[in-house]
Amino acid sequence: MHNEYILVKKSGPLMGNVLVSGAKNAALPIMASLILTSGVSVLKNVPHLTDIESMVVLLQELGAVVHADYAAGTLTVDTTHINRWKVSEDLMKKTRASIVVLGPLLARFHCADLAFPGGDAIGARPIDYHLKNFKKMGAAITQSADLISLQAETLTAQRFVLDYPSVGATQNILMAAVLVPGSSYIINAAMEPEVMDLIKILQKMGAKISIEYPATLKIVGVEKLHAVEYEIMTDRLEAGALLIAAAITGGQICLPNASAQDMELFLSKLEEMGHEITVDEQKGVCLKASTNPQAVSIKTAPYPGIATDLQPLIMIAQAMSQGKCEMIETVFENRFLHVPYLQKMGALMEASGHKATITGVQKLQGADVEATDIRASCALVLAGLVADGTTKVFGVPHWRRGYESLDQKLRDLGASIEFVKIN
Repeated sequence: MHNEYILVKKSGPLMGNVLVSGAKNAALPIMASLILTSGVSVLKNVPHLTDIESMVVLLQELGAVVHADYAAGTLTVDTTHINRWKVSEDLMKKTRASIVVLGPLLARFHCADLAFPGGDAIGARPIDYHLKNFKKMGAAITQSADLISLQAETLTAQRFVLDYPSVGATQNILMAAVLVPGSSYIINAAMEPEVMDLIKILQKMGAKISIEYPATLKIVGVEKLHAVEYEIMTDRLEAGALLIAAAITGGQICLPNASAQDMELFLSKLEEMGHEITVDEQKGVCLKASTNPQAVSIKTAPYPGIATDLQPLIMIAQAMSQGKCEMIETVFENRFLHVPYLQKMGALMEASGHKATITGVQKLQGADVEATDIRASCALVLAGLVADGTTKVFGVPHWRRGYESLDQKLRDLGASIEFVKIN
């Protein structure tokens, strides 16, 4: 039963400058990495999201003392007295990202008990990648209906060859291996900016990690890691959402703290559509929308490809362009759950399997729609910005899990968005 929805009205061109928040997908594994240390660490540029709050509670449940100052974007975490390795089913089911505590717990205690993770309904996201490699390190794994138990007398350095460059598996193996004597290698590792951010904080803690191409990480185990102060990277997914919002409304915006390097292919696709992209040291990443955007086919892929999390949002830009194009989803199954709602709003698109075909339209029509995951919630809000009338987006908890004040940032740029409580 819904108790809230996002009310979106058609907006004029979005104009102005806005700062991008810290990256949730970097912050969550970085928070988990603190389990590897003993002492007081300070994380900066932490976004205030329900997923972050869940991870704070998870760390507290393990025995950490956490002070969150969300207004300042900081978390102070004392991991000195972490003395538990069991995470309650309730907490684990709140967010899928909680799976990344497996590696640090295994490294620190040589054991971990976790319920299967919850989160979005956008595909299986099998954790086999994680478990197979923990087993290779020497962990014995027992599984019941919804509980995983890991135990290891000793962990050994190994060569881990991933079938697929899974971000979560790469992060988990990294954190499990940093305290293991000898040299470990992750071949076909995920190279996402969020993985690089995790590597940077681990190196600052004292870990010996080097990047060997193509897509290989070398980890030389150290005896212990120390507490640190670290600033989390900005969110390339929020940056992408803001740029698409400006593009579809015919606007012009600059993101002073966004990293163009983290989203080069995405920016090049916006340029291919006809939008003007400039990167400036002072102004950051800027977009000036085309008055005549052209349809461009896009395929999602692991980094440096187009992020799957931007796919639902890019489809709005494709829907508002001239011509016919395709969106091919190669990362997750079940990632077109937003399509029926966009069709309801007047978008001409058909999805089958891993491919959607999109024909551009002049306008959309406001409707009542349901967000099925974090990124779909954003896509439907963006669709509302270019739809006649009003759009009600239900499924607000998804939005709150993924975006910090994005609604306020869009309002600052000229959008009409508000949260409405249902009595």
